[in-house]
Amino acid sequence: MAGKKYRKAVEGWDSTKKYTVAEACALIPRTKISTRWDETVDASIRLGVNPKYADQMVRGSCVMPSGTGKSKRILVIAKADKAKEALEAGADYAGSDEYINRIKDENWFEFDTLVATPDMMVAVGKIGRILGPRGLMPNPKVGTVTADVVKAVKELKAGRVEFRVEKAGIIQTPIGKASFAPEALAANLTALLDTLMKLKPSTAKGVYMKSITLSTTHGPGVKVETTSFLSAAAGD
Repeated sequence: MAGKKYRKAVEGWDSTKKYTVAEACALIPRTKISTRWDETVDASIRLGVNPKYADQMVRGSCVMPSGTGKSKRILVIAKADKAKEALEAGADYAGSDEYINRIKDENWFEFDTLVATPDMMVAVGKIGRILGPRGLMPNPKVGTVTADVVKAVKELKAGRVEFRVEKAGIIQTPIGKASFAPEALAANLTALLDTLMKLKPSTAKGVYMKSITLSTTHGPGVKVETTSFLSAAAGD
C-alpha cells in the first residue's frame, strides 16, 4: 500500500493524463515526497531507437539554461598552460600526470566530471578501465574531450548534463530541483528535448519521441505530451 505522503502527492491531478511541458512542470512541486531536502527532478524519455545499432546510439550533452541545482567538481587533465586556463575558468582541479597517478595509485575520485585535452587522451586511456565503469571516461561526443577547456568548465559549472540512451531506448537525466520555479524547469526540459530532436538518427524509423515522464526523486511520474515534438520531427 502506498504511504501517506505518496497518496498526498497524487491527489488533485490525473496521473493518466499527458500534460503540456508548462503544466507538467507546474505540477512537480505538488508531487515531491520529502519535506526535509530538495528532491531532484528527473526526465525519463523513451525514444524510438534501437541502441544495439551504432547508428542509432543517441548520446550528447545539454546546457540547462536554469542550471541543475547541483555544483559539479571538475577535474581537467591538461598540460600546464591549459591546466592554468581551466583553473582560472573555475575547475576544481587541473593538471596532468600527477592526477592520473593519483587516480591509478590512490583510487582518488574527488571529482564528478573529468575533462581532458586531446593531446592527453593517450595518457588518460591508460586508466580507462578504472574510469569507464564509473562513467568518468572523457568523450568528445559529450564535450569532455576538448582543447577549449575554458568553455567546457564554464558550461559544466553552469549546468551542462550528459546523457546516453540505455538498452531499452530510454534517456534519463536530471533537469533541476523540486524547488525550481515551473518556468525554470520548463526551460530546462525544453532545451533537453530540443537537443534530442537535433540528435535524431537518420536511421530511426517510426515515432522518435515516444514518451516523456517527469518525476521527483521519490514522487510519482507526470506524463508529458509529445505532440509538439512529433510535429517538429515530421517537419524535418
